Amino acid sequence: MAAATASGPRGEGGGAAASALPMERIQSLTELAELEAAYSRLCEEEKVVQEELDALLEQQSTIENKMVVLHRMGPNLQLIEGDAQQLAGMITFTCNLAENVSSKVRQLDLAKNRLYQAIQRADDILDLKFCMDGVQTALRNEDYEQAAAHIHRYLSLDKSVIELSRQGKEGGIIDANLKLLQEAEQRLKTIVTEKFDTAMKQGDLPRVERFFKIFPLLGLHEEGLSKFSEYLCKQVANKAEENLQLVMGTDMSDRRAAVIFADTLTLLFEGIARIVETHQPIVETYYGPGRLYALIKHLQVECDRQVEKVVDKFIKERDYHRQFQQVQNSMMRSSSAEKIEPRELDPILTEVTLMNARSELYLRFIKRRIMADFEVGDSMASEEVKQEHQKYLDKLLNNCLLSRTMQELIGYYITMEEYFMRETVNKAVAMDSYEKGQLTSSMVDDVFYIVKKCIGRALSSSSIDCLCAMINHSTTELESDFREVLYNKLKQGFPATTFQDFQRGVTSAVNIMHSSLQQGKFDTKGIESTDEAKQSFLVTLNNVEVCSENIMTLKKTLESDCSKLLSQGFGGEQAQAKIDSCLSDMAAVSNKFRDLLQEGLSELNSTAIKPQVKPWINLFLSVSHNIEEEEFSDYEANDPWVQQFILNLEQQMTEFKAGLSPVIYDTLTGLMTSLIAIELEKVLLKSTFSRLGGLQFDKELRSLIAYLTTVTTWTIRDKFARLSQMATILNLERVTEILDYWGPNSGPLTWRLTPAEVRQVLALRIDFRSEDIKRLRL
Repeated sequence: MAAATASGPRGEGGGAAASALPMERIQSLTELAELEAAYSRLCEEEKVVQEELDALLEQQSTIENKMVVLHRMGPNLQLIEGDAQQLAGMITFTCNLAENVSSKVRQLDLAKNRLYQAIQRADDILDLKFCMDGVQTALRNEDYEQAAAHIHRYLSLDKSVIELSRQGKEGGIIDANLKLLQEAEQRLKTIVTEKFDTAMKQGDLPRVERFFKIFPLLGLHEEGLSKFSEYLCKQVANKAEENLQLVMGTDMSDRRAAVIFADTLTLLFEGIARIVETHQPIVETYYGPGRLYALIKHLQVECDRQVEKVVDKFIKERDYHRQFQQVQNSMMRSSSAEKIEPRELDPILTEVTLMNARSELYLRFIKRRIMADFEVGDSMASEEVKQEHQKYLDKLLNNCLLSRTMQELIGYYITMEEYFMRETVNKAVAMDSYEKGQLTSSMVDDVFYIVKKCIGRALSSSSIDCLCAMINHSTTELESDFREVLYNKLKQGFPATTFQDFQRGVTSAVNIMHSSLQQGKFDTKGIESTDEAKQSFLVTLNNVEVCSENIMTLKKTLESDCSKLLSQGFGGEQAQAKIDSCLSDMAAVSNKFRDLLQEGLSELNSTAIKPQVKPWINLFLSVSHNIEEEEFSDYEANDPWVQQFILNLEQQMTEFKAGLSPVIYDTLTGLMTSLIAIELEKVLLKSTFSRLGGLQFDKELRSLIAYLTTVTTWTIRDKFARLSQMATILNLERVTEILDYWGPNSGPLTWRLTPAEVRQVLALRIDFRSEDIKRLRL
């Protein structure tokens, strides 16, 4: 029974699938093992089915409750069905009604459009008749503006409507009117062109402008702009020729004679700019926006022609090419025989930069006007059209003869300016002089005046490439040539004084004096030359320091000036990057002068200070620090070493303080302080100390630190930290007392001495036993 139940068909809601063992399979089994396996499997399936039946029976109450709810909803569902059918009927009726209304609206729209077309057609036919009558009357009365207005109205009519009208009953009349209008159009074009040409020949500006305004009404925009440009170009050419004749007759003593060609170009550019400003409103009003480019394009051709004439005269009158060739030869041969005098180039270079500045200003004006006109005309244009117009503008500005000519002049200028700077700097170096009481010599101010002048002149040209080239040349001049001059002066070294020679036992000064006395006079030439050499070395150090500062000051000034230039619209997209690169090179040169200053100070320290300071410190060894109470009291009354050492230092540094700038003197004092700390530590480790001797050294060290603190702005306690800690160790009463200051007991004190060095210093005390020192755990 169980097997039959399990293997029977199951309802759709039953969880498990039907038995995998069909009845035929079970009936065919004969072996006991197979029967037992089938029986076990059927028992498992029965168990699963039983569980599913139990689960369904548990849900019986829930299902019955839901069925009760559904039975209650029956009447409501019938009401909803009736409402839905009624609503569907209303929607169908409304849809049919809307379809009928929209169909009638479409018919009304079609009728309305046809009515408008009929009215438009009638209006066009009337306009055609009106234009034909009006143009004939206007031509008879020579009212060309009115005639052009009628033609413009005729040209604006819808051609398709006219074509339809021609196919109607009145086609013959319309054809006749069209023929008359076309004849009137051609006649009016001929009259306007002839009248314009006559007015242009007579130079009658009011009539020229009158007929210029008529061309766009006849659809002759390009022809009108071309003819008007031709008239304006003649005006520009006549005025330019007149100005050039005035230039040739200018007296060389005139105040503006040195820049007369730059003034001529300025007048040319101002004239063209005035023409553009005056006639731009007319072009925009009658020809529409975006047409100014065509006018300026024609004007620029005439501008290039006149610029070429002025520049050719400039090159000829100023002998520009010959002077450039002479400069080039001088730079290549480096011979002084045929060198051109730099000051002869000064006025020419100034005039060239002024000419270029005026050209850049003019081109910027043209660019600004055309871009503004394009922006209005291209407000609704595609991006491709805008890019094409930008290409037209770039081509006009970059490829015009004016730009190419000025680039050529500036190319020559850069070479000549470089020569001017180099030769003038060489003169400044050759004429270098030093006045007593001054820290620097004359060549520093002279050289930087020249460099500033050359860079400032390049800046005044308003050409970023020219400016960058001159900044680079100036940087090279300062870095290579001028720095080399200062380096060679420092390379000669700081000479030893006769006092130093005496200290080292050298008798050269005595020999000089002995030889001079034998000749009956005292020759001070050797001493004077030594003093001059010393002074020259110190002045050169000051020169190097001032050069470094001047370069950074010049860099900051140029940053400000270049920012102003770029903010005015000069230079291209890469202008800022070019300038930044040049100025960074200038900062690098300033650092090289700083490095040279450090080399010179190191030389001065090793030549003038170390040979004297080292013997003075070595005298410390001659003073015993293994002393008792009586000697300690005597040392207190009559200091054996440190006071004389301080006095010697003060005498030595007085000479340098008077001859060096405060910054260099302070740096030199810092080098001397480091030297004293190192050398004093060396002699300390060669000495021996008693308890009172350690106390004496502590007093000496404090006096020395107190003096050095007054003569420098540097923090010197850090340099003497090791010596101060040695003095502390030498003042200990017993060996183990060091543990009160060492390791975890050090507090804020940072020990600069290693454990081995601490033991070494402790061993300098004669009253400390070596066994106690070795037993210390540091």
